[in-house]
Amino acid sequence: MRIVIGSDHAGFPLKSSIVEHIKSLGHEVMDVGSYDPNPVDFPDVAKNVTASIIAGTAERGLLVCGTGVGASIAANKVKGIRAAVCHDVHSAHQSVEHDDVNVMCIGAQIVGAWLATDLVDAYLKAEFSKDEDFRRRVRKLAEMDDQR
Repeated sequence: MRIVIGSDHAGFPLKSSIVEHIKSLGHEVMDVGSYDPNPVDFPDVAKNVTASIIAGTAERGLLVCGTGVGASIAANKVKGIRAAVCHDVHSAHQSVEHDDVNVMCIGAQIVGAWLATDLVDAYLKAEFSKDEDFRRRVRKLAEMDDQR
């Protein structure tokens, strides 16, 4: 799977260990910044991550910022993106299985490298359920996108 990842300055230190872990799983990683610990605005990084998903050059995205919240808000402004903050393994897989999430947001100030690895594993292994209830709900989310 091709994964796009981005971080702001708060998420930058954690991002490198996440990138290495994803590569060790055999996935391709596109890192769209930031590339150093200097301050950067998370909405700009979210635009880079979401643009790759919308363009089809990546199947899923990861955003790492201080809490994951700002990145999630920014990503969800983009039509076709379903982003979720995940700080527990259950949410990391269920967000994909039930809500077809295509961007997982992690708070580097909330989780450490070990938990981040578990979150990434759960997120990348999860598949969107074929259950019609979940499919119907995600279609309704797409309809909401069209009403903007």
